[in-house]
Amino acid sequence: MTAAGSTRLRAVRIISLTLVGALAGGCASATEAPTTEAVTVTTRSAIRHLALGDSYTVGESVRTAERWPAVLATLLSDAGVEAEVTVIARTGWTTAELDAAIDAASPSGPFDLVTLMIGVNDQFRGLAGAGFRERFAALVERSIVFAGDDPARVVVLTIPDWGVTPFAASYDAAAVAAAIDEFNAIVLAEAASRDVAVVDVTPLSRERPDLVASDGLHPSAEMHRLWAEMVLPHAVAVLAG
Repeated sequence: MTAAGSTRLRAVRIISLTLVGALAGGCASATEAPTTEAVTVTTRSAIRHLALGDSYTVGESVRTAERWPAVLATLLSDAGVEAEVTVIARTGWTTAELDAAIDAASPSGPFDLVTLMIGVNDQFRGLAGAGFRERFAALVERSIVFAGDDPARVVVLTIPDWGVTPFAASYDAAAVAAAIDEFNAIVLAEAASRDVAVVDVTPLSRERPDLVASDGLHPSAEMHRLWAEMVLPHAVAVLAG
C-alpha cells in the first residue's frame, strides 16, 4: 500500500529522496495530547530538516502533506520560517535498510534539524535487541554528523505500539507492548548517552488507538499532526539557537 496525494504547502519546499514502499508494522505515542500555541521565530528565516525513518515518517496510508514532517514544515511556515524537508524513509525499513538507503541517497549536510524514527520493523521481524542497539546507535551517530556534529540539532522519536491497532487483533498485545518497551529502552539509552533529545510518542499510541489510518495499522493524519506538534518545540529551539 502506498500513501497518495499531495497538497501545496505555503512557503515550504519538500524534497522526497525515497518513495513509499510496501506495508510493514508500526504505531504511535506520547503522555498527553499536546497543544500548539502561537510560535514566533525572529532569529532565523529558514531551516533544513532531514527526516530519517520508516512508514511512520513517510506517512503510510496518509497523504504526503499529512505526514508529520510536512505538517511540521507547515507549522514553521505559519511562524514565518521556510522549511526544506528531505525525507529518507520507506515503509518496512529496518535500521539496516535505512542505513543502506542513507548511503545510496548521500544527503548533503549540514542540516539544521535531523529527526530519526526507526526500529518498529526490527521488532516486528523479531531481530535481536543487541543487534538493534548497535545499528540504532550507528544511526544516531550518523544523524549527529548530518546535524553538523551538534547533538542539540537531532531529535529521536520513540517507536509507537502497533499492538493496539486493529491489524494486531490476532497478536498478543501484551507481548507486543513488552517488546516495544524493550526496544524503546534501547532508543532512550542510546539517545541519552549522546545528549540527543527524545520525543516519546509511545504513550499516545496506547492512549489513542482510535487514531489509526484506513489500513488498520498505521497512524492517521490526526496522529501525524499531534507528532508534529510534539516535535515543534525542538525545531523552534534549533531556530533560536
